[in-house]
Amino acid sequence: MTDMTTKTPLLDKVAGPADLKRLSDAELTQLATELRSDVIDAVSRTGGHLGSSLGVVELTVGIHAVFDTPRDKLIWDVGHQCYPHKILTGRRHRMGTLRQKDGLSGFTKRAESDFDPFGAAHSSTSISAALGFTVARDMGMPTGDAVAVIGDGSISAGMAYEALNNAGHEGRRLFVILNDNEMSIAPPTGAMSTYLSNLSRNSPFAPLHAIAEGMEAALPKPMRDGARRAREMVTGVESRGTFFEELGFDYIGPIDGHNMEQVLGVLRAARTRATGPVLIHACTVKGKGYAPAEGSADKYHGVSKFDVETGEQSKGKSNAPSYTSVFGETLTDLASKDPSIVAVTAAMPSGTGVNKMADRFPARVFDVGIAEQHGVTFAAGMAASGLKPFCAIYSTFLQRGYDQVVHDVVLQGLPVRFAIDRAGLVGADGATHAGSFDIGYLASLPGIVVMAAADEGELVHMVTTAAAHDSGPIAFRYPRGNGRGVEMPEEGKVLEIGKGRMIQEGEDVALLSLGTHLDACERAAARLEAEGLSVSIADARFAKPLDMELIRALAAKHDLLVTVEQGAMGGFGAMVLQAMAADGLLDQGLKVRTLHLPDRFIDQASPDEMYADAGLTAEDIVNTVRDAMGRTETNVVDLIAGE
Repeated sequence: MTDMTTKTPLLDKVAGPADLKRLSDAELTQLATELRSDVIDAVSRTGGHLGSSLGVVELTVGIHAVFDTPRDKLIWDVGHQCYPHKILTGRRHRMGTLRQKDGLSGFTKRAESDFDPFGAAHSSTSISAALGFTVARDMGMPTGDAVAVIGDGSISAGMAYEALNNAGHEGRRLFVILNDNEMSIAPPTGAMSTYLSNLSRNSPFAPLHAIAEGMEAALPKPMRDGARRAREMVTGVESRGTFFEELGFDYIGPIDGHNMEQVLGVLRAARTRATGPVLIHACTVKGKGYAPAEGSADKYHGVSKFDVETGEQSKGKSNAPSYTSVFGETLTDLASKDPSIVAVTAAMPSGTGVNKMADRFPARVFDVGIAEQHGVTFAAGMAASGLKPFCAIYSTFLQRGYDQVVHDVVLQGLPVRFAIDRAGLVGADGATHAGSFDIGYLASLPGIVVMAAADEGELVHMVTTAAAHDSGPIAFRYPRGNGRGVEMPEEGKVLEIGKGRMIQEGEDVALLSLGTHLDACERAAARLEAEGLSVSIADARFAKPLDMELIRALAAKHDLLVTVEQGAMGGFGAMVLQAMAADGLLDQGLKVRTLHLPDRFIDQASPDEMYADAGLTAEDIVNTVRDAMGRTETNVVDLIAGE
């Protein structure tokens, strides 16, 4: 006889948020338990951002039960905590495709669902977007309320404060939920439970600040003091209102973000009574309900596939170190010899590898939080004082500090060292985290040096070169993942600025590579040589300044020059073409082709699948050469046979 029991009887009946409206509060509490279990099960099979999603389960259920999504716009800041939201909004059956090719995005994505009104994978954008929806509503567009859910880390960024200031000034009805997982809150007492259960029965005209004061008064004195401290911790002042109230928001909180009674009571009251902007301060626990996550230092922020029972993650085996670890270890070694070396990161110490230096030299490593703009200018100030700052930021996040790179660093010629992790395509995080544009947006700036490591050994040399470079700004880029397994140098050497290197010499075709696609060039060259072509391979090392001596030599000795890079159009290849044109190297019949990322975004998949989609495999290099040289599959076979 077939066992028809299920671990998720209520969740199985939820096809969308409308189904939550028919559930009692007790059933919604049970639904949250089932949803948490479903998230754990799904992420154990795909990997992804687990801890942040577990922390917002009750908030997700509560928001969808109280508000009218998708007419009401629910905007998740960053979006890596949106897995429960995806399950409740008709995508449960596709959770097995999460972060995979042709599958669900790991973040909110407008093209994926009407329940994702705004795409987000960079932080601190939600309040700005929510205010935009609010203004559209008030101007007659077919949209309801806007709800922004933002974390305590994301709200530290300047953009969030700019939005809060503007929203407070506008005074429009808007809901911001501060998901604060840095604080804990005691379980509700009987008085608190009674107070909350009466919220929805109170006069609909009761002001929200009175609700907040009533919540605090319902607590016993020790908890009341704790709640007052919690208010003050979000930059309130004891004798005045909270910071948010000073900006024009009604502040409610702190509430226990895992207590469904509190969540539902406050959300219902706020939705019923709000006339202007409201901030609800919810305290949560990252990784809530899954012991391995709660007990982990990073709360299982980002995980690979794992065993649900033990929490043990499946890690791919590789004999080669990761580029990130090579950078961290090299920087730490250099810092041990030079006390003027300091490091700056924006909320990503382990992601960028500077945690290795922090473990040994904690006073010389600065995590500025999610504040890339501040981080860049902070590094510029240290450089202007004679220190040697390494500013370690992912390529996609350095975009957020671009004005500061231009105005505060490059314009002043300050020797800030930019360590650019996650260069190129990054796999499961998809287009939002791809390091596609840094070559173009940095190499266009006067006076900056831009390097790209071909392998982990080269990265050691580039970190060493950056440490020794005091005449101006310098950047070096490297990808996510493991290196090639090359022999590592005993110590780094200082590279000559603007000088590339020859890997092998031929006569017919020259492949000029920048970065870690050198291995694809080597595989392509082997294929082409098997077809009778003589191939040179050069590693440019520098996107700026270009090695014109090397480029001139390649142009003079070959019929075809192909540039290869892991960046967008307008980058390395474009700079080579422009320099060659200015030098007259295109006037004598030389054929030139540039291989780069296409003029579109590449959706998530494995890195190999993404580069195949982008047309940047070894096979694509071979086909580019064949096409340029007029060699079809047929005549290649004939040529080989003729030999």
